Amino acid sequence: MCFTTLFCSISLLLGVTEAATASEWRKRTIYQIVTDRFALDNNTGTNVTCDTSLRAYCGGSWRGVIKQLDYIQQLGFDAVWISPTAENVEVSEATTSSAGEAYLGYWTSNRTSTNAHFGFAEDLAALSDALHARNMFLMLDITVNNLATIVPPNSSTPPRASVSANGAQQFHPLCAISDQSNQTEVEQCWLPADGVQRDLDGSENATAGVWFPDVNTEDVLVVKAVLDEAKAAIKASGADGVRIGSVKHVRQDFWPDFRDAVGVFMLGENGKQVVSDSVNYVDPYTAPGIMDAVFDYPTYYELKSAFSSSSGNLSALVDIVTEAQKSYEAGLMLTASFIENHDLPRFANATNDTALIMNAMAWPFIHDGIPVLYYGQEQGFKGGAQPENHEPLWPSQYANTPYAQVVRALNAARKSATAVNHFFLTTPMTFIDQSSPGLLAISKPPLLALLTNGGSNTPAGSSWTAKRVYTANETLVDVLSCRRFVADANGGVEVPVVGGMPQILLPTAALDKNGTVCPGEGTGHDLLKSVSASPIRGHEYWWLRLGIVAVTMTWIQSSL
Repeated sequence: MCFTTLFCSISLLLGVTEAATASEWRKRTIYQIVTDRFALDNNTGTNVTCDTSLRAYCGGSWRGVIKQLDYIQQLGFDAVWISPTAENVEVSEATTSSAGEAYLGYWTSNRTSTNAHFGFAEDLAALSDALHARNMFLMLDITVNNLATIVPPNSSTPPRASVSANGAQQFHPLCAISDQSNQTEVEQCWLPADGVQRDLDGSENATAGVWFPDVNTEDVLVVKAVLDEAKAAIKASGADGVRIGSVKHVRQDFWPDFRDAVGVFMLGENGKQVVSDSVNYVDPYTAPGIMDAVFDYPTYYELKSAFSSSSGNLSALVDIVTEAQKSYEAGLMLTASFIENHDLPRFANATNDTALIMNAMAWPFIHDGIPVLYYGQEQGFKGGAQPENHEPLWPSQYANTPYAQVVRALNAARKSATAVNHFFLTTPMTFIDQSSPGLLAISKPPLLALLTNGGSNTPAGSSWTAKRVYTANETLVDVLSCRRFVADANGGVEVPVVGGMPQILLPTAALDKNGTVCPGEGTGHDLLKSVSASPIRGHEYWWLRLGIVAVTMTWIQSSL
């Protein structure tokens, strides 16, 4: 069913297209944006200030995203995940809320209308068309678990939002989640919008603020309404896939019907505040018919711990990856790999060490799953917990920074590996034992990733070794320094650690497939040709200069 004339007309104009499959999404890399903070439209200058501490709308829009699609595409991404598009509650001056305004888009009040702060329905359709014209996918963010409602100060009864299910018991009774290990409580109790679980008094009256009434997905009328609303939103936007938050807060046997109804790729998020045995907790959501893919939160926590300091435990990271590969239905092939998102502090907030940041940044691109990069990571943003990690991107002027150059190289390397080895995306990553606990070698043919958490002050003399990973005397190149190596007579390599930086090796034959990686096939040319960096023990690691902010901000290509 269509809910408005505008939605119906857009749906008819777009027509019905064949949905992108999980296998097609697996070939993509995803750029996540916060719509309100990514780009302003053509009629607004780049000098608009945005104080993240105010938790207020700053003016980013879908038209603004269209304006900066060149920027995203030049980074090498071919899928864009945008903020939820539905109409949200408005916080009036008479209502106090520590959560601020609904600029993230998750305070859904009406699933059948779009968020006017981001633009009109025509603007969303135009964004979808612009992406598809570039052979890029659109990922819609959908909230299923709940709607949002304002609880005014001194109110004893919270107002109720509504789904399109007249006569149905639309929401579960008001209660707070007090025990994350109690799955019934997790699935049926309410969440506060700011993520802080407030107290409820003995009569279960909510305190003032924004709350998320928990949708009663046990009621057949409510389920039908939710499915109809989701289908209408996807059809109207022309989305190729959906990201679904708070998956763990909805009963698991709801998802097969939802999946069949929407008919597009579903990426589920259920990782925050999970019980300690996280792989076992996530595992059921990877079963056939539940989610097409899930966010790899179990690995994220170990990854952050491993690379946020030189004392991090790489063995724990290896263990969690190995466990997930064995447990999940498709191993890690249908997971989303990331080091940042809108819910989490920026990785650079945990450490100032450029080498550690670079090693962590490389991880999603050499991982079995789908790489996801949160906007601003390529600009070196360092915001902490919400709302600090929702910085506006426009003050950066979308600069072609060294971080952006590395992201581009990693994207291109992954695509080169996929082009030369059709089994690359379905070949599990394997770990090669190293002599030092601070070194990590990962084989995913034809790619060999060499990572370390030694940091920028790693002493000279350390080397990665990998035996029989290539053919005899094969010529290789590190896609980040564009330096050549030659495998020995047995196909092995020994690569010295330089400044604690990662090295990502590919055969030069793979680079022949894609001229965007190390043009000249590792002749020593720097990826960033405008920068003159002194070789370090024969390696041109220009990105060791990342700490020099004055230089970083001048690397802006005129095409951006």
